[in-house]
Amino acid sequence: MKFGMNVFDGAWSAMSTPLTLDGRVDADALEKLVEHQLKLGIKGLFIGGTAGEGPFLADAERARLAKLTVRFAAGRMPVAMQVTDNSAERMVENLGRYQDEGIDIAVVAPPFFQLDATQDFLYDIYCKVMDACQIPVGLYNLGKNTRTLVTPETLARLLEDPRVVLVKDSSSEDAYEQVILAAKARRGGTLAALCGDEFNSVHYMRDGYDGVLFGGGCFNGAYAAEMHRLVRAGKADEAQKLQEHLDEVLYKVFGGRELTCWLAGQKELMVRLGVFNTARTLLNYRLTDECSKAIDGVLRDEAKWLLP
Repeated sequence: MKFGMNVFDGAWSAMSTPLTLDGRVDADALEKLVEHQLKLGIKGLFIGGTAGEGPFLADAERARLAKLTVRFAAGRMPVAMQVTDNSAERMVENLGRYQDEGIDIAVVAPPFFQLDATQDFLYDIYCKVMDACQIPVGLYNLGKNTRTLVTPETLARLLEDPRVVLVKDSSSEDAYEQVILAAKARRGGTLAALCGDEFNSVHYMRDGYDGVLFGGGCFNGAYAAEMHRLVRAGKADEAQKLQEHLDEVLYKVFGGRELTCWLAGQKELMVRLGVFNTARTLLNYRLTDECSKAIDGVLRDEAKWLLP
């Protein structure tokens, strides 16, 4: 790896993608966002995921997102990018585009859509992508939070492959945590685990995960970095209190406990912070008046975390 394994020891951002009003990647805002992530204490960037709207961007825009992010990061932190699609063939095609742009890690999640796929068939899809990969691989584990289920047993098989250096775990399920921690123990420092559940991350770090990878990292990165620091200092109780505070902030930005404004609220907050130029999304999340007022309160009360 170009970056050592210690780069996973901390907070990563599943970076939201700033867009122009016509739905293209906003280069000006993206450059400001990368700098903002560094100020928040983010150790690495994951682009093209769900929060980054990668599955919804045009192919050319995804490749442009990769090229621009690598340019703006300028070797100061690694750039991981999701290559997932509906088949191994399409994933390999995506991989070729993004590898050429200089990303550091290719991230594979379960296919978006499959019909009656067996676990052996899914395992083979991952292996075909890894065989074509010239850079380290990350796995995005969603557990039951996706249409195509990769079981804990299949994940365990995949984590034995030395080409896999990272697993982002957003399953929130004990069975997957046990598999991941067992693989980390067997791999002896060559596999990192990042928690993707931004509402419940402290116990994963306490149990042995290296850090976190949050979809709201574009604005909550400083909270995440501090929670990680507290856990590493043996102050898990303090970290949990900060987690509970962050949860309330997230509910305000995301439109309540139903998360009705999720991406719209997140992008609107970034506009008001002066990082994004528009709150344009490719998904059908909309900003409500109630959420807009809640964001005003977050800007007022959380300034030290949002603009450190």
